[in-house]
Amino acid sequence: MSNALLGRLRADLGADAVVTDPDVMASYARDQMPLAPAGRPLAVVLPDDVEGVRAAVRACAEATVPIVPRGAGSGLSGAANAVDGCVVLVMTKLDRIVEIDPADRLAVVQPGVVNQALRDAVAKHGLFYPPDPSSYDWCTVGGNLATNAGGLCCVKYGVTADFVLGLEVVLADGSVLRTGRRTVKGVAGYDLTRLFVGSEGTLGVITEATLALRPLPQAPATLVAAFPSAVSAGTAVSRIVRDGLVPSLMEVMDATTIRAVQDYLHTDLGTGSDSGTLLLCQSDTGGAQAIAELEAVERICADAGAEMTYQTGDPAEGDLLMKARRVAHSALESTGSCMTDDVCVPRTRIADLITGCERIADDTGLTVAVVGHAGDGNMHPTVVYDATADGEFDRARRAFDAILDLGLSLGGTITGEHGVGKFKQDWLAREIGPVGLDVHRRLKRALDPDNLFNPGSMFSM
Repeated sequence: MSNALLGRLRADLGADAVVTDPDVMASYARDQMPLAPAGRPLAVVLPDDVEGVRAAVRACAEATVPIVPRGAGSGLSGAANAVDGCVVLVMTKLDRIVEIDPADRLAVVQPGVVNQALRDAVAKHGLFYPPDPSSYDWCTVGGNLATNAGGLCCVKYGVTADFVLGLEVVLADGSVLRTGRRTVKGVAGYDLTRLFVGSEGTLGVITEATLALRPLPQAPATLVAAFPSAVSAGTAVSRIVRDGLVPSLMEVMDATTIRAVQDYLHTDLGTGSDSGTLLLCQSDTGGAQAIAELEAVERICADAGAEMTYQTGDPAEGDLLMKARRVAHSALESTGSCMTDDVCVPRTRIADLITGCERIADDTGLTVAVVGHAGDGNMHPTVVYDATADGEFDRARRAFDAILDLGLSLGGTITGEHGVGKFKQDWLAREIGPVGLDVHRRLKRALDPDNLFNPGSMFSM
């Protein structure tokens, strides 16, 4: 059966589109979460148009072979990881920006378009595509859609789903579904667009998206504030939110992250305390309005006990300050193996999460660093461990699970933007409960009755 399927795929898509070399396939077998399980695919298939996708899906359906859709592989949940005997359907060759419509402020793109390439293209028309995951310079729009990715600008602009007007999706039988519209408003029928965004490739393969755009913002002004503790930083965040201030970016780094970043960049971030916490804010409203917004934020930070505040309207200087946040994960990776979590809690509970992670670090004898999006409560606690030391992986996994438990106990969720993937299925069941899980399974059976699309991701059937 496998030889027959491979022959059909080569006949339908061309021999160059079907890869079976074991070493090459291994490079497509997993995403950036190395701890999630990954199987050995039967083949890696790289279609270059929607008809190629349809042909691959139909062939796999008739052979009852699982399909795992994949973008650039920048994910952090194992959602794009292969299962044994599957076809990994790589969408990176569908990389055309089909249309940019400045008048209606929208773009039509294929899933293989790199996030930054889209942002750069629409900027030439004075427009802005806000979702900006940390891997924006190499992650693809299709992967962003599949996981409903967020990023640093979510506090003001929202996540990927907030910018999706419509989709083109290849379903399990090879038919093509078109959802949504090009209009600003539209409530005809079920919101199928939202159903597919964040579905991690379990319901269909996205082959095109119509995306809403915003006017290009002004160059941002930047504020950095150093606090003696997570509690005082959390107080500032709560007051900023309560007062209705909406900076375009508001990020937090705990003391462990600060130390790693300072060592990595060979610089002093000026926190002035071993238990210090850093808050980084930007405003992209431009001119006097941006300065006034950050001055209001600065006053709140000072009232909450900030030991240092610094504000700049120089974009280059702002980029240097933001570099400390953007290299945080690399800085932590330079100190050991990393297990990055993705809990989101109410913004009033950020300090509780950070102090709770400190307790988990003490209990497990491991390093736990917290960095994240203070503006929306989406935190990324990272467990740092020695993968070569006996027992440390198990302790790291216990710490990881303890963080998820802590997040839920604070009224939060097990994932804010990375997705469930093949690493958090048990925790999804705990969060949404048996009725919620049953509804998920009913939807899956309705759209993918043979469970061929990304089986084992998010939940088991």
